[in-house]
Amino acid sequence: MFSHVRPALVLIALFTLVAGLGYPFAVTGLAQLAFPHQAHGSLVERDGRVVGSELIGQGFSRPEYLHGRPSVNGYDAANSGGSNLAPSSRALAAQVAERVAAVRALNPGEPGPVPVDLVTASASGLDPDVSPAAALYQARRIAAARGMAETEVRAMVAAFTRGRDLGLLGEPRVNVLEFNLALDARRPMR
Repeated sequence: MFSHVRPALVLIALFTLVAGLGYPFAVTGLAQLAFPHQAHGSLVERDGRVVGSELIGQGFSRPEYLHGRPSVNGYDAANSGGSNLAPSSRALAAQVAERVAAVRALNPGEPGPVPVDLVTASASGLDPDVSPAAALYQARRIAAARGMAETEVRAMVAAFTRGRDLGLLGEPRVNVLEFNLALDARRPMR
């Protein structure tokens, strides 16, 4: 019986080494060489200190900062996920209505509807970006809080708007962390 089992055990050991260790180490090594920034989590550093990642949203709530999408998990990357509430859910409708009121209160006098990405959480709860419309909706509040001209904040939104990847994938977007770091660099808060 051992003569029949031995080749199977040898193959299990061999494929465990090749597929379980060799392949992951090879792919990781290639990623480190070809895309070192992305392979290390797309970390953003300021003054030699990691302040976040380009890929994971953070909760900014002070008036002088651009606010991102709401997160049902408190921007906890270890607990990524949405609320799982259906579009027909009364609880979801109540949450959105509450968020609309909060956004309007933070941005008084802004005309038109509140951009949808300021009042709805994403499936991951970690979106790092907002639409240009959501960023522009907050421009007056940010300018007033920082003592800047609103046109200056609007110009920054235009400068930080990334287009579609490869010209057709995704939507135009503004990375919230990068924008807020640029605001701090241009007009530091005391």
